[in-house]
Amino acid sequence: MTDEILSKTLATRDDLKRMGIKVSNVTLLRWEARGRFPRRCRPGGTTVAWFMSEIQAWLAERDTERARTHYAEY
Repeated sequence: MTDEILSKTLATRDDLKRMGIKVSNVTLLRWEARGRFPRRCRPGGTTVAWFMSEIQAWLAERDTERARTHYAEY
């Protein structure tokens, strides 16, 4: 996908699960309130979604964070 299309694409809850983000809705709400996850948008009614570009950036940050973290060797 091009950057322009990716920035306008919305990710649903099912998309998040397919991407490996398998946490409860309550956890997502807490993360969003604390600024630890991108804020959701409401395209209409009770439907919620996230901008795919923001989710991709968040995942990239987690990857970078994982690379910096040193775990003890057992």
